[in-house]
Amino acid sequence: MRLVLLSMLSAAISFVATQALALPAPMSDDELLAKSDLVALIRVLSVTCTGVAKDERTGEALPGYKANAEVMEVIKGDVAKGDDVRITFHAVPTHILGPWTVYYYPGEMVFTHLVKDGDGYTTTWWNGRGKLVNKAVITDLPTKAGEAVEVPRRTSHPGN
Repeated sequence: MRLVLLSMLSAAISFVATQALALPAPMSDDELLAKSDLVALIRVLSVTCTGVAKDERTGEALPGYKANAEVMEVIKGDVAKGDDVRITFHAVPTHILGPWTVYYYPGEMVFTHLVKDGDGYTTTWWNGRGKLVNKAVITDLPTKAGEAVEVPRRTSHPGN
């Protein structure tokens, strides 16, 4: 009997622990739109490592990033096509369940939902990154403060 109780208790603890680490529910498209300051198609021009901090729980070194992106199309927000926006994000421990952060990579063109964060932006929610229009050119991000990866800005041609 004691073994059965211990097994049930262990299962209950595992269930609660898994639920605590589970990914929060995604926001609906309407909720993302309502909660975002900027909804746009962007082209990521560069990503710079802004620093590296040790995670309190795992001790893992986690880089922080600043992406510079050109706005290609505005769905919602006070920026214009052709403006540049700065988006901050950071790495998460490798063994944490779910994509708790949204990464941006140079060369990719993607629809995204952003909220104002100081003089830049951050992604509204973990599912705030939408449809990928063009794949990234660079997928390895820097891991040392001050290092950057970038792609050239597209040049416009008359008639485009």
